[in-house]
Amino acid sequence: MRISRPALREQIAATKAGCTNCGECLRECAFLNKYGTPKAIAEGFDPANPGSLARSFECSLCGLCSVTCPERLDLDGLFLEMRREAVERGFGDYREHAPLVTYERLGTSRRFSLYRLPQGCTTIFFPGCSLSGTRPDGVNNVFAELQKGDRNIGIVFDCCLKPSHMLGREQYVGEMFAEMNGWLVQQGVQEVLVACPNCQSMFDTFGAGLRVRTVWEALAESGVQLEKASGTVTVHDPCVIRTAQPVHSAVRKLLTRQGLAVVEMPHSGLNTVCCGKGGAVDLLHPELAASWSALRTKEADGRRIITYCAGCVQALDGHTPTNHLVDILFAPGQTLAGRKKGAGTPITYLNRLLLKRSYKRKEGFTVSRERTFVPEQGTAKKRSLKPLLFLALLLAAVAGVHLTGGARYLQQEKLQALIASYGALAPAIYILIYSLAPVLFLPGLPLTIVGGIVFGPVWGVFYTIVGATIGASLAFLVARYGARDWISAKLTGPKWEKLDSEVAQHGWKVVAFTRLIPAFPFNLLNYAFGLTKVSFLQYAVTSFICMLPGCIAFIVFSSSLMGLITGRVTPTALLGIGLILLVSLLPVAYRKFRGRQAVEAPGE
Repeated sequence: MRISRPALREQIAATKAGCTNCGECLRECAFLNKYGTPKAIAEGFDPANPGSLARSFECSLCGLCSVTCPERLDLDGLFLEMRREAVERGFGDYREHAPLVTYERLGTSRRFSLYRLPQGCTTIFFPGCSLSGTRPDGVNNVFAELQKGDRNIGIVFDCCLKPSHMLGREQYVGEMFAEMNGWLVQQGVQEVLVACPNCQSMFDTFGAGLRVRTVWEALAESGVQLEKASGTVTVHDPCVIRTAQPVHSAVRKLLTRQGLAVVEMPHSGLNTVCCGKGGAVDLLHPELAASWSALRTKEADGRRIITYCAGCVQALDGHTPTNHLVDILFAPGQTLAGRKKGAGTPITYLNRLLLKRSYKRKEGFTVSRERTFVPEQGTAKKRSLKPLLFLALLLAAVAGVHLTGGARYLQQEKLQALIASYGALAPAIYILIYSLAPVLFLPGLPLTIVGGIVFGPVWGVFYTIVGATIGASLAFLVARYGARDWISAKLTGPKWEKLDSEVAQHGWKVVAFTRLIPAFPFNLLNYAFGLTKVSFLQYAVTSFICMLPGCIAFIVFSSSLMGLITGRVTPTALLGIGLILLVSLLPVAYRKFRGRQAVEAPGE
């Protein structure tokens, strides 16, 4: 099948012709170590193969390979074009990316965006989403300093569209950024001062008619008076602006002006490495992201890392002491003592709303707007009626239950008596429905709760685990013998490729692991195992045993649910809550265990 994007065809041709398989880029990159040289990847690229398209989403797009390449090939550009090809072919939509896409969509929405320009404004401060959410005080401090040099400076709270850009959503990014850029130019804005390296990269690439600089350069040139401090720090330069040497210099100038000693890490400036969040790899392949974080931890060697990217702070601070530049510039004592921390989710969203509200109330701005543009309509975004429709249907259902006398069956004893009137058919019908649910992609939790309510904690567990095992087995058999080609086309991406690889290496142990610690959607997982080499008997037996803890926890809890609703807290209810908490903590404990492993063995 022919590659649809001309730019990708050119990139692949250039890589095939220019790459000499020297291996220089492999020394610095876990992704290339996994898949081979750029030439091998280019030669093996097949746009018709979802797995081939998916590989590009494992690259952090940090650009270190392009810097180390003796032939100066645009390798991160190659992998970005592969992502765009995947999106055009409908293979770039990963469930794991949904939180990031939602985060961006909120950033460009009317609720979170705000443009405030004074009369005669030619320069704006664009703090970006992450800094505004994690450190609103830092945004205020920076803007106050900028106003000392330019009373007519404006401020814009919006998203630069970097998430969609790195996910390959080219058309959406182009239209959204062009609308923002066009509005700013139309208002007479000539210069954008950014605090976020991702914003700098996006304005450099798409900001037609606008000069772009960082606030760090502006502050370094302004002679800003900073509180003196003493100590030694090291600097992590964000990989997205590895070639921006003036920015690197300005940051170090500000730190040394405060009296701090800067000790460089082996990878810095042009040769800096990714923090682990680049390219959204941490969402699909956290083990690859962890390798970068582990390297940074090793190179920092206990020194406090100062970086000027809020995303990098979030990625690194869990591994080694890390702060944003605004922390140490405006609160050096607290920062060096380890007491200055940024906010985390969901407080970041609240901070952004409060920051917007405060600037909306400030005087001195003559032009103001909130972003309402969306590419699909090109006009103001209409409010969805779905929430109101859902509420209306819910109220209608409640009224219907009461008007028909069905409310009397909400008492657990009467409900159990009703089910018992069906005799042996009741458990059979329940097991049949539960068996079909995984095959039809129906949610199992509501059925589990029903099983606990009507059958109690003992028989509820028995009937539910039998139904769940039969259902999981049916989905497995459908994938293996009934619709293998169709299902394999749907289950694409690095996560599913890794599952296949892990099963080939560890067999039934992977089944046990994914049942005890859910890392995949349950219904999809049943089909996915049917495409692997694990035997049906191993799969069925392991699924039965390892689904049992979760089944017991939810059935025990739901068997006392009616009592809880009416205000009766029984020992069974408390036991059920405890079991659910215990089961829910398994993934958390596992992630912490893996995180410690990554830090303790950075070279692995």
